[in-house]
Amino acid sequence: ENGHQNKRLKSDADEEDAEDQNKKSPKRKIVLLMAYSGKGYHGMQRNVGSSQFKTIEDDLVSALVQSGCIPENHGEDMKKMSFQRCARTDKGVSAAGQIVSLKVRLIDDILEKINNHLPSHIRILGLKRVTGGFNSKNKCDARTYSYMLPTFAFAHKDHDVQEEVYRLDTDTLERVNKLLACYKGTHNFHNFTSQKGPRDPSARRYIMEMYCGEPFIRENMEFAVIKVKGQSFMMHQIRKMIGLVIAIVKGYAAESIMERSWGEEKVDVPKAPGLGLVLEKVHFEKYNRRFGNDGLHEPLEWTEEEEKIAVFKEQYIYPTIINTEREEKSMANWLNTLPIHDFNSSAVEMQANNKNSKKSSDLEGSDGCGDDSD
Repeated sequence: ENGHQNKRLKSDADEEDAEDQNKKSPKRKIVLLMAYSGKGYHGMQRNVGSSQFKTIEDDLVSALVQSGCIPENHGEDMKKMSFQRCARTDKGVSAAGQIVSLKVRLIDDILEKINNHLPSHIRILGLKRVTGGFNSKNKCDARTYSYMLPTFAFAHKDHDVQEEVYRLDTDTLERVNKLLACYKGTHNFHNFTSQKGPRDPSARRYIMEMYCGEPFIRENMEFAVIKVKGQSFMMHQIRKMIGLVIAIVKGYAAESIMERSWGEEKVDVPKAPGLGLVLEKVHFEKYNRRFGNDGLHEPLEWTEEEEKIAVFKEQYIYPTIINTEREEKSMANWLNTLPIHDFNSSAVEMQANNKNSKKSSDLEGSDGCGDDSD
């Protein structure tokens, strides 16, 4: 009888310990601010059961489990922790301000512990508590991306250009910005993604701003950064928007092609390389207005983390883009494919394509958000 009593006391004590442990670190809905260099990864989104293609989320989930924030089985079934990423960045694409929402145990020194189990080119830079029903994809009002490219991409095709010594002149930069500004507003971007027909309402997207900044020199090569802010982007949309502007500035396509590409006609829009694309920031204006000052939740602003973001970009994102460009010449090689692009497709091709896009849109599931992410 004494043995039974001891056992019972021991199991009661164990339960109390477990309860104390849970009281210390209850599960809470949070968002994590992430930065990563996407080179060598097959995008952000995890493909459970497919270890062949490594993604950013594979490393993140592993770090969450190892640090004790989530139980191991939550890593296998991410719905259990209500996991949602804000944007499904594509293969090779980096991020300076990605946001994921999930339920975790709020353990002590949580950021330090997660980062200890992550490679140095993936960092968690911030954490905030959010409402229980928060979903980082659905609550996001807009996304800002940047695209860093060598300026020789804008050199006219008839000019013999030496990549290292090319410098962008003011007139060409003005023309680039005039063309980029044409994207502002709502347009039908069915030609800027795959698997969407011209009458698919989800192909209509709203662009708030798009411009190219002043050029700068890194490692003897001149680069510039294009910024674009929009409500949401479809897969490959930003890369195709930039690809078309490059084709026009270089003299491979007429300016009128842009207007045509928003119509129902099928237009073969070239897709710029993924290397220079970075998810800069995700915006939660509506959420902040409603919950940011309610006394319980913080607004989803990351002003305190801005310095850490800038340091991460200088340390991991920009050097990767510059060095990869110099070694693999992704932009130079892509520019060589522009002359074979046909900017005038026939009606027969268009009909065939419409049939295919109808089939594929019937097969498509949710719409997803974030460039290279639908």
